Amino acid sequence: MSVPSSFADGLTRRRFVTGLGAASGLLAASGRPARAFSPSGIIPPTASDMWNLSVGRTRIEVGGKALDAPCLEGSVPGPILRWRQGDTITLNIANRLAETTSIHWHGIRLPSDMDGVPGLSFAGIPPGRTFSYRFRLHQSGTYWYHSHSGMQEAQGLYGAIVIDPARPDPNACDRDYVIVLAEWTDVPPHDIVSNLKMQDDYYVFRQRTAASFPREAREAGGTMAALGSRLAWSKMRMAATDIADVTGVIYTYTLNGHAPDMDWRGLFRPGERVRLRFINAATMTFFDVRIPGLEMQVVQADGNDVEPVAVDEFRIGVAETYDVIVRPREDRAYAIFAQSEDRTGHARGTLAPRPGMTAATPSMDPRPVRTMIDMGMGDMSADSMDMAAMPKDGGHNAGSDMGSMDMSSGAMPGMATSPMEVDDPGPPPVNVENQNVAMMPVDRLGSPGDGLERNGRRVLNYRQLRATRPGADPRPPSREIILHLTGNMERYIWGFNGRKFSESGPIRLKRGERVRFTLINDTMMEHPIHLHGLWSELENGQGDFRPYKHTIISQPGSKLSYLVTADSPGLWAYHCHLLYHMDLGMFRTVAVS
Repeated sequence: MSVPSSFADGLTRRRFVTGLGAASGLLAASGRPARAFSPSGIIPPTASDMWNLSVGRTRIEVGGKALDAPCLEGSVPGPILRWRQGDTITLNIANRLAETTSIHWHGIRLPSDMDGVPGLSFAGIPPGRTFSYRFRLHQSGTYWYHSHSGMQEAQGLYGAIVIDPARPDPNACDRDYVIVLAEWTDVPPHDIVSNLKMQDDYYVFRQRTAASFPREAREAGGTMAALGSRLAWSKMRMAATDIADVTGVIYTYTLNGHAPDMDWRGLFRPGERVRLRFINAATMTFFDVRIPGLEMQVVQADGNDVEPVAVDEFRIGVAETYDVIVRPREDRAYAIFAQSEDRTGHARGTLAPRPGMTAATPSMDPRPVRTMIDMGMGDMSADSMDMAAMPKDGGHNAGSDMGSMDMSSGAMPGMATSPMEVDDPGPPPVNVENQNVAMMPVDRLGSPGDGLERNGRRVLNYRQLRATRPGADPRPPSREIILHLTGNMERYIWGFNGRKFSESGPIRLKRGERVRFTLINDTMMEHPIHLHGLWSELENGQGDFRPYKHTIISQPGSKLSYLVTADSPGLWAYHCHLLYHMDLGMFRTVAVS
């Protein structure tokens, strides 16, 4: 990923070898060179604190699409890096490309000059040079790395990080796999941006039609409601089916570098506990993940332990990580199914007791359609919100009391109510850089997301995430920073508070201060917001047990808040992790001094 151009114990050795052997057999059967793929999700048997790695180009073909990909150690994804909490890590990264490169250690707490953002925290790694990253590990869990230069991330320069905890893992398992979800295309990133600037729905071909109207009328509660929705979207000059900017029209969705027809496989013995570390390393795609026939226990979010939540499905936004534990008891294969949010494609893999076994691929769900809530028009159908908020399946997939919450005061569950300084620019104007203002933004933390409501499965939502211990900083915030997420799809411009990065100054924090960030999403799209260098403590109604996250999904037409302790000085990137949104303006600098 580039800064905007305006800115000049795990597996035993036996299990490791067995899994690697199975992976090698799969690669050989595919007829493609083994170096085109990551080490199949197998975590190295031991952690290391010294790494000598190189970035270069490797000819890789996935799904019939070939590319000379910038990547680490000749594979996409790159090698899994296994570290130990408390160790001081040294990574010597040699640049074999003909252009500057960088590696950002996503979610890792470290000094700002080790964060890997060219033009902000360091100068980048010039061609033919080596840069040594060195930092101490204060955390454990599942994270990832990626380039922050020239859109190299979109072409394959990313990989997984697993950090062993200093204390015994309370969720130790018999098997442990990394699952990296991503996309693959041979279309150059800058060509994609050019096409989106020319026509915002360039890659969207599934528009609403006369044939789809009867279903829309049933879901909307009547013909007039469905007509009203279509007229409203027409007035906005936007399509309710624009779920993703870039779709399966050009993307092949991958799991550990494998296309769906190549079927990545992980092994288990019936009755074993299997940990799956999901990482969304995609450029633009949200995935909805399920394993039919298996309950998943969510035990970690963005590298941090949470109280286990039993689910059938979860949505993972770009740059998020989730660890889940499954316990397959039957002697059969299970499909790991990750469909794109817009339902234009899927990634898949298989958990099986023996090599060669394959599970049936589930059917795709119906595509989501945006509603008045996504426009920021609040609850246009009182019953619809109440239904979303009703607990089912023992309380899972429970929504929030969105309809009864008074959002005008800015109060959210778990917020301190003491007076504080508020940095509120007010709603941005509707202009060339901002297409919409959410007049009635709502709390959507209890919603699993568009397309997942009332689907008959238990689906994870943010309200269910509860840390296993209280946060480290009990102080209430002294001030609130309100940011509107804004954009103009027609011109493909994105920003905060109606301004692109080039028109905005830094967000200044005093070292040690406690602040609240409040996000109001004026757009009709989800945005994964990532703050480098500092933890974001999501205010989701869990009181002192707020979950710590490095990336927070802001749903369309929503309002949410999180707390930040400015405990690490330096210049930190703050941006939407949809790469093309970031590069087209949804980026700010947070300066801690």
